Amino acid sequence: MNTSLTFKTPWGWMGAAASARGARAGVCRIVLPRGSRREVEATLHRESLEVLWGKGKTSRLAPRTRCIPRNTGSPARLTVLVEEARAQLVAFLEGKRRALDFPIDLSGGSTFQRQVWRAILRIPYGRVRSYKWVALRVGGARYARAVWHALGSNPVPIVIPCHRVVAQDASLGGFSGGLKTKRRLLALEGTLPQLLPRKRNG
Repeated sequence: MNTSLTFKTPWGWMGAAASARGARAGVCRIVLPRGSRREVEATLHRESLEVLWGKGKTSRLAPRTRCIPRNTGSPARLTVLVEEARAQLVAFLEGKRRALDFPIDLSGGSTFQRQVWRAILRIPYGRVRSYKWVALRVGGARYARAVWHALGSNPVPIVIPCHRVVAQDASLGGFSGGLKTKRRLLALEGTLPQLLPRKRNG
């Protein structure tokens, strides 16, 4: 069972979905700011159908990293969870909060993806790290490209702060939510000046 919520933020419309597995529940998907409610709802709806039908060609996320429908967890419990996620995300984007502490569900990711995502959680607010830095913590520099792909499949951006990972040459690198959003998140956290001025456009 999944519960999702679409909500307005100072940066645009966002979405969050939560799932439960036994006694544990967590947010399993966050949709970054979009121009309209309809765009966010369409993304959440499309991904839920792709999981049910086993299709995955039209989503940025790898099939295994999307919310997995389960028959556990009460709707009320999951509703409380996505409402808490909404409140914290709005406060974060307003600059009123630096940490997000609602539970997340990463069970849809592969073992390697979860390893990468946990490494990213160690990057504090106001700091940036390189893809190589992450790779060295999950097996070695040769995994840098695999790290890049794992970050692109991050189901809960901002909570798992993949926007804090930049290229070795201090350019922005990539971001599933688009470089404009990545740049804005880095500016919010005060880390954009840490990048080379000539490289800020990626």
